[in-house]
Order: sequence, then C-alpha cells, then structure tokens
Amino acid sequence: MAPVIHLVRHAQGYHNLSFENQWMPDPDLTEFGKEQCEELRKNFPYHDKITHLVASPIRRTIFTCQLSFAAAVTAGKKIVALQDAQEVSLYPSDVGSDAELLKKEFGDLVDFRLLTDDWNDKSPDSKYYPDPLKLEARARSARQWLRDLVKGAGDDTHVALVTHGGILHFLTEDCELLAGTGWDNTEYRSYEFADETGQDPNASLKELPESLRRRQGSEIPLTDTEKREMRAAYESVMNEGIKHCLDTISQQQLETSQ
Repeated sequence: MAPVIHLVRHAQGYHNLSFENQWMPDPDLTEFGKEQCEELRKNFPYHDKITHLVASPIRRTIFTCQLSFAAAVTAGKKIVALQDAQEVSLYPSDVGSDAELLKKEFGDLVDFRLLTDDWNDKSPDSKYYPDPLKLEARARSARQWLRDLVKGAGDDTHVALVTHGGILHFLTEDCELLAGTGWDNTEYRSYEFADETGQDPNASLKELPESLRRRQGSEIPLTDTEKREMRAAYESVMNEGIKHCLDTISQQQLETSQ
C-alpha cells in the first residue's frame, strides 16, 4: 500500500465557542476539546501504523496531536511543527505565538527546526496573508513537503498531520461551504498521493475509498463544476472575513489612539 496521510482537524478550542472568542490569541483547548482528543485516541484505527507526527505550530493543533496520538508520542516520536499548515485567517486566534515562546512551552515534545522566527507574520506582503493564491501556494508547498517526507520511507508509512478547518480545504483542493469548514473538530480523513510516480508538481492528494465511505456513506461526490462553484463561494466568504477582521483591527487602533 502507498504511504497514507491522515489529515486531522484540531479539537475544540475556546475560540470555537463564540465569534467574540476569535480575538483570543492562540487559545487553549476547552475541556470538551480534550475529551474529543480522548475519543479520537480511542477510535483511530491506525495507531500501530503511525510513523510520523506533524502539526501546525498553533498551540491547539500541537495539543491535539499530543493527546490524540499519545501512543506514538510515548514511543518517542516527536511532533514536527509545519508552519505551512497554519490556519488561514487574520483573527488573533489563528495567529500563532512567537517561536521562542512555543519552544519554551513544548520543549523536546516538538521538533521546531523548520519554524522560522517570522512564521506568524500575516502582513499583506508575507507568505501567510490569506490571499487565495498565496493559500493555494502554501498548501501546495505543504503537500510537496509531505511527499518528500514519505519518499523512500516505505509503503507502510502513515503520517498524521493535525491542522485547521480552513487550510484543510486548500490542502485537499476542495471547498465545502459549511459553517466556515466542512471538517468537524478531531475529524480525520485518510489520503494518498494521486500521482504514484511522484512527478505531479501539485502533489495532489486523493481520499482513500474507505475514508470516503466512512464519512459519506452512499452520498454522490461533487462534480468538478460543483467544486468550482463552491470554491468561488468559499473565496467570497473568506474575503468578507478578511475585510471584517481588518476593519475591526483598524477601529480598535483608532479607539486606542484617542
């Protein structure tokens, strides 16, 4: 069997409880979020196959990875922090903590060697500003990195990547307009690379049949036209969110200066 990539959305964080909580910087998991991790730990069927742990450097994804894949962590596998897997929006809840603070908090649990000092810079000129073309580019970069990670690692390789609802749609190249994301907290879906030769410059993923059956049952997959239409709608909503966030930040700065 070809290497498998298990994509996982983080557990519930305090920012998920209300819109106002989106302004919380890099929030913790809620107690219910920790229970969700426990359920994922109990129900995930591939613990004995996991060879690599990867997470967005935002705290809730690291905690979700640590708690949900505790067996692999206990066995000595470090969580690799992949900054291209961070969330898309400009809200403080989706802007990660400074690298030095993360290193102090998580220590040897996480491999931060790929994390740059400016990884949480989401200014308009940065790689991580939530422009659709930039999001596509870094999602592609993340997929290419994953492909390089599993290259030569053997067909029994299983990677768990814990990340976020927004960027997951770019990683999987679909756009489901469902409450901001079509992924539930701690939902996992399993993929392999669409091109087995490793030559695809896009490094596209395709969901495994058993993963599709588990979450869709007999549901008919979307056509390419339907996917394009949903993508346009998703981008419209995302752009509105960026505008609202920037307007709110400007208003807060104005009030502070008065």
